[in-house]
Amino acid sequence: MPTLPGSGRGDLTDAQWALLQPLLPAPARGRPPLRCKRTLVNGIRWRVRAGAPWRDLPERYGPWQTVYALFRRWSLDGTWAQILASLQSIADAAGLIPWQVNVDSTIVRAHQHAAGALKKGKGKITKRTSPPTTPWGAHAVGGPPRSTWPASRVKSPWQ
Repeated sequence: MPTLPGSGRGDLTDAQWALLQPLLPAPARGRPPLRCKRTLVNGIRWRVRAGAPWRDLPERYGPWQTVYALFRRWSLDGTWAQILASLQSIADAAGLIPWQVNVDSTIVRAHQHAAGALKKGKGKITKRTSPPTTPWGAHAVGGPPRSTWPASRVKSPWQ
């Protein structure tokens, strides 16, 4: 398929489209589409890359409602996830994805609760206990109920 006329700077190349086209779902039965899938996918890519509202989609990609409808339909039925998984498996088979992970200790941070902890043998760690905080626990301790809700002031028939 030749390059589309008026294609934008970030649109899919012919090689990219040749890789992506077989991964797209088969067209549904019924009325044939008015727009080429490549144009719609390029419109979706433009919108995601630019971060602009759907209504600001350039006219060369077609009506924004059509592009948005395709994006939403493929998002809901999981088509985008399938395309991503397929492209990742193709790239992995070709050796294009490096799976090495490097963790540099200069950027690893400890959790805020890790600071200032007592070391073994330098202090005695005691278990802290607190009184019950549930409303029904106040009756068990002997204190007044802590609720201000009017319905809880009335004695329940189940008590």
